[in-house]
Amino acid sequence: MGARLFAYVSYPDGPAALDWLAAVGFVEVRRQDDATGAVVHAELRLGDAVVMVASDDAAYHRPPLVGRSTGSGVYLLVDEPAEVDSFAERARVAGARVVVEPEDTPWGSRRARVLDPQGREWTVGTYEPGAAW
Repeated sequence: MGARLFAYVSYPDGPAALDWLAAVGFVEVRRQDDATGAVVHAELRLGDAVVMVASDDAAYHRPPLVGRSTGSGVYLLVDEPAEVDSFAERARVAGARVVVEPEDTPWGSRRARVLDPQGREWTVGTYEPGAAW
């Protein structure tokens, strides 16, 4: 079976989320707003990575940060270790809280983790999930 996976994330303030994603390097490729200005559906791209975003349509519960994670999030694979550092810094400047400063891992990759301004967890790293070891 052929399959591909794309992240879908909703935010209390969809337009602000799109602004934050643009600040960290994503490019908006599709957007539909409703009459109130809420984001019904948007698609953003950074290289080959695509994330879909919408404004919340209910009062969703966001898990709190416990230690260094909320227990779920989005993982962004980058090609070079320097891109981890660059993403983390752009995220910080754009209002994110850096939870895991850029670091080299014991398994040979580089990673960082941030909470975006609305509390969504984003991890960026050079480790490719699902790749053969």
